[in-house]
Amino acid sequence: MTALIVTIAVLLLICIRVPIAFALLLPSLGYLTFASSVPTSVAIERMVSSLNGFALLAVPLFILVGNVANNTGLASKIFDVAHSFVGRFRGGLGYVNVFSSLGFSWMSGTVVSDVAVMGSMMAPQMKKRGYKDEFIAGITSAGSLIAPVMPPSVPAIIFGVTSGVSIGALFIAGVIPALIVVLALCLSVWVYARKRDDLRQEAPPAKTILMSAVKALPVAFAPVIVLGGILGGIFTPTEAAAVTVAYLVVISAVFYRSLTLSAVRGALLATAKTTGSVMLLVAGATLYGWVLTVERVPQALGGLILGLTDNPIVFMLATIVLLLIIGCFMDTTAAILILTPVLLPIATSLDIDPVHFGILLIFTLLIGLMTPPVGLVLYVLESVTELRMPAILRGTIPYVLIYIGIALLIMLVPALTTWLPSFMNN
Repeated sequence: MTALIVTIAVLLLICIRVPIAFALLLPSLGYLTFASSVPTSVAIERMVSSLNGFALLAVPLFILVGNVANNTGLASKIFDVAHSFVGRFRGGLGYVNVFSSLGFSWMSGTVVSDVAVMGSMMAPQMKKRGYKDEFIAGITSAGSLIAPVMPPSVPAIIFGVTSGVSIGALFIAGVIPALIVVLALCLSVWVYARKRDDLRQEAPPAKTILMSAVKALPVAFAPVIVLGGILGGIFTPTEAAAVTVAYLVVISAVFYRSLTLSAVRGALLATAKTTGSVMLLVAGATLYGWVLTVERVPQALGGLILGLTDNPIVFMLATIVLLLIIGCFMDTTAAILILTPVLLPIATSLDIDPVHFGILLIFTLLIGLMTPPVGLVLYVLESVTELRMPAILRGTIPYVLIYIGIALLIMLVPALTTWLPSFMNN
């Protein structure tokens, strides 16, 4: 009963737009003060210890990777090479948008970085070329969600730290689902532009294509460091993040000569701001999760669900519905931290692979970033472009349905997430 009161208080605070970290912290501290004999100092110790982990250090480092790539102009190299190769096709800028998001996702594990970069670079050009506002908003929003699925993925790190599942396995498991998203988005571009000859651009000279590819080669090597180092057992994900940051700094300073003091300052400030909000969420969600554990909510909920069904497909289908609802109202990081300790034990008791379940959980929660009222992607896109919210909402609806379809595919075909990680054990 006490846990229910705390949960209702959390939801009420979220509804009146209190920042989610504080919405989690305040009721939990109230529980400690009035309904528990546990000293407040223990709660503070738990919050601090939740942030004191080597694996969690990968979060600010991968955020820094994305900010360095953005502030030093490395992200534009990815755009240039994508434009050279696929810009000539009907609907070319739509394909450029998708493949630029794919390329940038190898360095940025967060949605905010991707949608800010792609929105500011792609939206003006697509609008100028005659693409409708709804399509620009939809393809840019949907493309930005590739970043937290494709490694390096900050949500995967959060899930791995919370669950104890290998972060390296989660990274590799996200590759095939991310590529499926790319194929689905490319198909949507083809459908939109199949009768629009005016959306075709002239092919650039072969020399231009070759030059853009050569210039992008050093940037393209960054994913090799991340995936190659982890798969080869050379780096942990945290070490891979640190090495990648150093590599991007070196190539931007030596090869591209784009590293400036203002770029470094901007990257560090943006990283500090994002990291601060993420870590405060981790602390708040850890404390709230501890309250639920003390009140034995996971055990009660697990018994209830297992009493209703022992079919893993039915359980995962119910989980998808739950995650779609929660994703509309709660930040992805907070939702992962709160729901993982509750749902993962049930999943494992039903013989669902933890890596498979982790990717399904992350992927489904991300859909909420394209839906109001939280819809972080929607608000960032509105702030960095001239697109208005009604057009953005209309444009994202078809892509929300596409993502739900892919989530169901991931649920029904576990091999999409477990096949590649299986090679890590060989």
